[in-house]
Amino acid sequence: MKEVFVSYASYNSWANSQLLQVINTLSPEQHKQGVTSSFNGLYATVLHLLDAESIWWQRLKLQERVIRPSDTFSGDMRELAAALQKVDNQWQDWVTQASEPMLQHEFIYQNTKKESFKQPVWQMLQHLFNHSTYHRGQLVTLLRQVGVEKIPGTDYISWCR
Repeated sequence: MKEVFVSYASYNSWANSQLLQVINTLSPEQHKQGVTSSFNGLYATVLHLLDAESIWWQRLKLQERVIRPSDTFSGDMRELAAALQKVDNQWQDWVTQASEPMLQHEFIYQNTKKESFKQPVWQMLQHLFNHSTYHRGQLVTLLRQVGVEKIPGTDYISWCR
């Protein structure tokens, strides 16, 4: 099982990087351009990815008070991309060093509604990486809507090749 999650963690970091490289070539106006999706534009979607990866990291580390980066983050897209890549690297390092028992370990956490849940770490990881894939798909659509024509593929099979 560990091999699968090491692969997913590496893929997640690579795929985010592929899109962030394109996003970082755009103007600040394009970053913040209101485009309808789950979140209002490229910047807001990348910020949501940072929130999600950071929140799950804090939950895994059993932090008592979980802090959403978006509550205080005020940087530009380059700073946001760097922050997301830093969290991606944390996940990749953690998964690479994790033992099978660590992946099987059940941990208790609270969601944003203060409801408690208990589940194995591997399920959380699977959710985390699927969640990022979902929003990367939205980023591709958003990029097209702000005029980008050349967008790199981020399919898992492409990373494997």
